[in-house]
Amino acid sequence: MKIKCIAVDDEPLALELLSKFITQTSFLELIGKFSNAIEALGFINQNEVQLIFMDIQMPDLSGMELARILDGKKNSEKTRIIFCTAYHQFAIEGYKVEALDYLLKPYSYEDFLAAATKAYQYFDRVKDSEILTTPRESASSPEYIFLKVEYQLVKVMLKDITHVEAYKDYVKVHLKSKPNPLLSLTSMKNMEELLPSDKFMRVHRSFIVALDHIDSVAKNVIHIGNHQIAVGDMYKDQFLEFLSRWMN
Repeated sequence: MKIKCIAVDDEPLALELLSKFITQTSFLELIGKFSNAIEALGFINQNEVQLIFMDIQMPDLSGMELARILDGKKNSEKTRIIFCTAYHQFAIEGYKVEALDYLLKPYSYEDFLAAATKAYQYFDRVKDSEILTTPRESASSPEYIFLKVEYQLVKVMLKDITHVEAYKDYVKVHLKSKPNPLLSLTSMKNMEELLPSDKFMRVHRSFIVALDHIDSVAKNVIHIGNHQIAVGDMYKDQFLEFLSRWMN
């Protein structure tokens, strides 16, 4: 499945970077790029656009104003928005127009990919179930993520991940189905944000564990298969709270 996208930003360099990120993401298709929201609106009215990556502060018509116009249109749920802006104070307004995500400039490709993955999961659920849900409902229970591994994006099922381990500038994603972990150029912080908090927990500055894959716990050491993972001091309270619920 490819998602039909447009990029909208009045800053030429920001527009080119956004277009580059869209183009290099395998499940996105860039069908237009615009330096103002009025031109973008004209294009949207004449073409099928599923996803808009858009700045907020633009002359004549702002990104937020365009979002409100689209929100009032029939079948507006078929077009979703990811805001890309340098101003964090618009986050609440973005939530009100049901934006899928909110990228704060300057953002990395890893940040962009995490937001794009949310969009992929949203449209995939709409396609499979034929029931249009809100972005918040669809984003709450993802089944997979996309990881940048070498020069490709790899789809990884969440139920296959046993734990994530920090490794220099990379992370090792350990899978139940493979003997060797996937090595991805991203940060533990980004992985922590990408993985659903009801299924994964950070227990150490160097480890995130899949709660369903924990085999046993003894003296603040988690056992997952043949792996032993110590619970760090700053994460003990949160883990003990989970453990108390797990034992009841």
